[in-house]
Amino acid sequence: INQLAEYTYTMMQLQLQLHYSLVLIFLGMLYYYIVMCKEWSLTQGKEIQQSRWRRSPRNPNLPRMSQRNRKKTKNSRDCHLEKKEMRVKDLGLGYDSDEIVLFKYCVGTCHSSRKNYDLALKALMANGSISGKNVSSHPCCRPIRYETVSFMDTQTTWQTIKWLSAANCSCVG
Repeated sequence: INQLAEYTYTMMQLQLQLHYSLVLIFLGMLYYYIVMCKEWSLTQGKEIQQSRWRRSPRNPNLPRMSQRNRKKTKNSRDCHLEKKEMRVKDLGLGYDSDEIVLFKYCVGTCHSSRKNYDLALKALMANGSISGKNVSSHPCCRPIRYETVSFMDTQTTWQTIKWLSAANCSCVG
């Protein structure tokens, strides 16, 4: 009986060491992923933002201001990324886990991204020229890049869900 108890104790220690090693490996990979993706998304986000800048005609009645003195304002209703901590089981994907993950999602309007197409389509639907049944007449705020999320389920098995959380948002359509 003592040998069985010692064997069981040894096996439990090995399982704990293995679990601890897996956690350390996961944390190392997570740190690397966060550092590398943050660096990449900052440069990509800057390029996307610069490609979306539009120049509108200057009002001759307003005094000229240097670019340095102008303040860039972003409406809080514009398309942007929001974050919320959620339990995995509340995501509705059938995973049994009480772990908390950071779920990122896109919210906001895209009024400033409307094109002539969107304006013309809206007018044609309003005057009845086109049935507005299954037609979207405006761009919507959607993820343009996603993140993978990993967690441990109640059976102590690592699960990975690809394309779960938004990484960048933009007006699409």
